[in-house]
Amino acid sequence: MKHPGSTFGMKTKFLFRSIKVLVLGFHCLIVHAQDCPKNIDFETGTFDGWTCHVGFLLEDGMTNVIRLSPTTQPVFNRHTMYSSLPGNGLDPYGNFPINCPNGSGHSVKLGNDEGGALAEGLSYEFTIPADRNLFTIIYNYAIVFQESPHLEYQQPRFEVEVTNLTRNQVISCSSLEFHPFGPLTPGFKIAPNFVNGVPLWYKEWTSNSINLNGHAGETIKLFFKTADCTYFDHFGYAYIDVNTECNAEFTGAKYCPGDTLINFTGPPGYRNYVWFNNDFTQVLGTDPILSLSPQAGIGAVIPVEVFPGDGYGCVDTFYARATNIFSVTANAGIDRSLCNNDSVFVGVSADPGLVYSWRPPQGLSDAAVSNPFANPVAPTNYILTVSSSGGGCMDQDTVFVNPSSVNDSLGVKGSLDYCDGNSDAPLFTVQPADSIQWYRDNVVINGANQTVYKPVESGEYYAALFNNDGCHAVTLKKIVDIDYPKQGINYPVKYAVANVPTDMEARSFGDIFLWKPSFNLNDPNINSPVFNGKTDQLYTIDIKTNSGCATVDTQLVKIIARPDIYVPTAFTPNQDGLNDILRPVLAGIKELHYFKIYNRWGQLIFETKNSGSGWDGKVKGVPVPIQAVVWVAEAVGWDNKIYFRKGISTIVK
Repeated sequence: MKHPGSTFGMKTKFLFRSIKVLVLGFHCLIVHAQDCPKNIDFETGTFDGWTCHVGFLLEDGMTNVIRLSPTTQPVFNRHTMYSSLPGNGLDPYGNFPINCPNGSGHSVKLGNDEGGALAEGLSYEFTIPADRNLFTIIYNYAIVFQESPHLEYQQPRFEVEVTNLTRNQVISCSSLEFHPFGPLTPGFKIAPNFVNGVPLWYKEWTSNSINLNGHAGETIKLFFKTADCTYFDHFGYAYIDVNTECNAEFTGAKYCPGDTLINFTGPPGYRNYVWFNNDFTQVLGTDPILSLSPQAGIGAVIPVEVFPGDGYGCVDTFYARATNIFSVTANAGIDRSLCNNDSVFVGVSADPGLVYSWRPPQGLSDAAVSNPFANPVAPTNYILTVSSSGGGCMDQDTVFVNPSSVNDSLGVKGSLDYCDGNSDAPLFTVQPADSIQWYRDNVVINGANQTVYKPVESGEYYAALFNNDGCHAVTLKKIVDIDYPKQGINYPVKYAVANVPTDMEARSFGDIFLWKPSFNLNDPNINSPVFNGKTDQLYTIDIKTNSGCATVDTQLVKIIARPDIYVPTAFTPNQDGLNDILRPVLAGIKELHYFKIYNRWGQLIFETKNSGSGWDGKVKGVPVPIQAVVWVAEAVGWDNKIYFRKGISTIVK
């Protein structure tokens, strides 16, 4: 049997499979003790007395190293102060309270869930008064992990380091190190929420004690550290709240007149509890809560021996005493509007030793907690009844929860892709709301505040809607693409040899093509049919886009006696879109060997083997002045004969 003040010395190191670490909350049991370290529990709502650290994670060979440096102030999103107000609520992965269950007013979030191989720390140094040989602090923690294939030394981690600076010794039983590796550890659960499809495990609140008996006058340092994995993509963070308890006695029960029993509650998260009478000669119970009659409980100080999970800290003994209270106050919180089937918190954080009951229970996540989620289907008055755990000192309060919604549906008439001037332009509609604002490309459209809006420009449109209950909604976004018809053009004459297949080609901006008439074409409904005829033919090409824009081009096909190569005698490379390129016109040719251009001094300034390519009148990007150039071309005709041509073309500006 372990007696008061004893402890088991041990250094614990844990290996878990997975990669995401969340360590939540360190809170002390509440007692009015003197000479406790100032603000060690963050109850001022500040970091006074604490030193914040930031750094990063390193791989040193096969070793994981956390490198931290102190900062002059908390770093945004890495050292964050939280209060226990309703709405701060639950951890997003494990769905357990982010504040310690025994009523802490503040806790600190150490780190974040963004990864990046970063590390954070919080440290606190204090000296135990010289006359205090009995000195105990409790901290609580909860953990969440994400499964990962990383190696052991690459995992994220959480460390608690308690050091006696006077003796230069680590207090091993109170110092913990966690890094994920291996099989799922007993005591963990599968989290209801996954991250990117990856399962998570979590362990709810667990306590550990720092037994500093016999260290009077010595200086102690607490150091909490979190770090991401070395691969940058997984994270670890913590909510921390350290005990203000400076001895082994804590308020374990609250007694109220009219109670039929007194419930003593041990510190949360231990594996086993053993309650004794004052001289340790009788075991009174082995549950976390010990119920005694008022006659036995009033004024009593009840020892409780606590046993953490294997390897999770120290076996220790604490003393629970009953505090006499004469009334309780129910606080159901402020009236709330419930927007778009969301949930809201009602009530406030729990006060240890009190019992909470809500009615009606419909629409509440749990009618027996202090601040449940509320999601009623109709306006509801919820009545909160609060009493001491023994049944006395009852009080009631009421909160009104009003479900409210904004319809975010977006109606669309007409076509989102249309041609300017057509009658099928789109019209957007939304349901009536107290306030409406339309947006184009995330920019407010001035004056667009009605239930109907007709877009006149291409862009991405949506509406934001609000009601007088403070609820709002945003519609789906719709992209409008307004097309404009292109002017029809006449294509250059196409030369073809009689009864020799010749490729035709229309402009490619359309989606639907129709060559008229369809004579001598293999397919009149594509933009590049093949002509095979023996007489000249003039075609019109109807080109339509999916938006409804229509254009009519023309193409004249002239029949020649044999394959040939034609090159214009002049061209105007002035970038006006007309006759800007000097290129060969091939008639009855199936392959171009080369097309070359020489300047007046006989220097080669352009060549190509591509029948569709030509010269833009520039050499190395610089326009050539007005002059005559010599061209030569060689090709293979459809009759498999070689055709060679040469000539002169003049640059005209």
